[in-house]
Amino acid sequence: MQLSTKVRYAARAMVELALNYSEEPIQLNDIACKQDISVKYLEQIMAPLRARGLVRTQKGSRGGYHLAVKPEEVTLYDIVESIEGTMAPVACVDNDNYCDRTNLCVTRSVWSRVKAAIKKELEAKSLSELAKEQEILYTKQ
Repeated sequence: MQLSTKVRYAARAMVELALNYSEEPIQLNDIACKQDISVKYLEQIMAPLRARGLVRTQKGSRGGYHLAVKPEEVTLYDIVESIEGTMAPVACVDNDNYCDRTNLCVTRSVWSRVKAAIKKELEAKSLSELAKEQEILYTKQ
């Protein structure tokens, strides 16, 4: 199981927003340049994050993107789920009615534990923590 490029880029963009949380909104071009992401692709990535209520936009000459939630309240799981949807490795984990064999399937419990483990790991890392780690990496360069 691999996460998409969209998820990786969304996480990087959100870290950039977290780094600028107490400042003015940051323009998409600036995020794109700092994170080496195409502006056009970044526009597509920001839409589901905005729909989920994680980012907001501000129009005008001082406009741009800003976190809609405090960085410590956003987890990597929130970002991944906003872009990818469920983290269930198979559909029957989230939907008992997906398969007629749900009650007979010995692997379903394994898939459920896989989802729970992924969720636990991604929820353990807040955007605030990622931003602090990013600052450390920036200062080492």
